[in-house]
Amino acid sequence: MRILGIDPGTRITGYGVIDVEGNRLLHVDNGIVSTRSSDPLANRLKTIYDGLQQVIETYQPVEMSIEQVFLAKNPRSALTLGHARGTAMLAGVNAELPVSEYSALQVKSAVVGYGHAGKHQVQQMVKALLNLPEIAQEDAADALAVAICHANSRTLNQAIVQSGRR
Repeated sequence: MRILGIDPGTRITGYGVIDVEGNRLLHVDNGIVSTRSSDPLANRLKTIYDGLQQVIETYQPVEMSIEQVFLAKNPRSALTLGHARGTAMLAGVNAELPVSEYSALQVKSAVVGYGHAGKHQVQQMVKALLNLPEIAQEDAADALAVAICHANSRTLNQAIVQSGRR
């Protein structure tokens, strides 16, 4: 199963694509969609949408996961970040992908085992879990972490459902 993870942002939106084969997590690709801060917000959102649409078309994921907004430095930042999240979610929904949301605490717990882990710890664990030759760029590593969290959550949820059926 192929999962697309998204770390939304209006300046840089990270994406990470992984395959789940049994208990194995395999890295497919990761990267960023970047915008120019001098462009109007509507144009930046279009760039994010178009970039993610291209990623979806190229890699054909079957599910998408995205990080929830947890806080921002000020209300305006939170609002613009919300626009980026909505745009990313729209790209997924328009491609008929189920979209799951995870808090930063859930992502860090799933990847590092500690919900208050630092960025560098997350990057190191993503590198180790996916057997990457080097640490991915910060936003891309965060997106891969969201995809890993979703893969782990799916496995756990399936186990819970199966144990309830017995």
